[in-house]
Amino acid sequence: MLAAQHHAELSISTVRPGWTVDRAERYLRDLTAGSRRMAEMVIVDGDGCLDADHLRRVIGKTNGPSNGLTRAVPRGVRKGWWPEGTPAPITPVSDPDNPSWHQNIAYRMDQALLPVFREALTRIAEGNQADGEEGQPRPSPPTEAAAGLLTRTRGPPSATTSAASSSATAPPTGSRPDLAGALMAEAD
Repeated sequence: MLAAQHHAELSISTVRPGWTVDRAERYLRDLTAGSRRMAEMVIVDGDGCLDADHLRRVIGKTNGPSNGLTRAVPRGVRKGWWPEGTPAPITPVSDPDNPSWHQNIAYRMDQALLPVFREALTRIAEGNQADGEEGQPRPSPPTEAAAGLLTRTRGPPSATTSAASSSATAPPTGSRPDLAGALMAEAD
């Protein structure tokens, strides 16, 4: 009412929760090295779903990196990087046959988020920074997963390399098609 009395123009803007490439890049850059490696493996190696046993063989215990993934979302809300209600991009999958056992059997990312996070990984691998991060220190070099994604999305350095093209069509190492299919059916 006070605004109307003073002929003020008001505008209301809302920020939608969800993941954009800039938000995904900021999320990935903010992770510890172990958490980022885990995220890259789920995104690149697992194509959105990766068996927890495979992760454990590669990175060791998953509780530290998994906690880092979980804590990054509320930290981003507190810092104003994304709005309240933005969902965690990677979630643990519990064993439905043994709900009292708290060890996760897989980690998954919604298929709709994969292109967003792959583009964010590509930016990181190319050394670009998200908007507003000019003052941030440069992160460590991309891991093998991010570098591999860059090669797959941009093409191998030599067009005559047959190994690179054949590995791009092979199923991801450590992924479980049976688990991925069950998760996809559950999501529908």
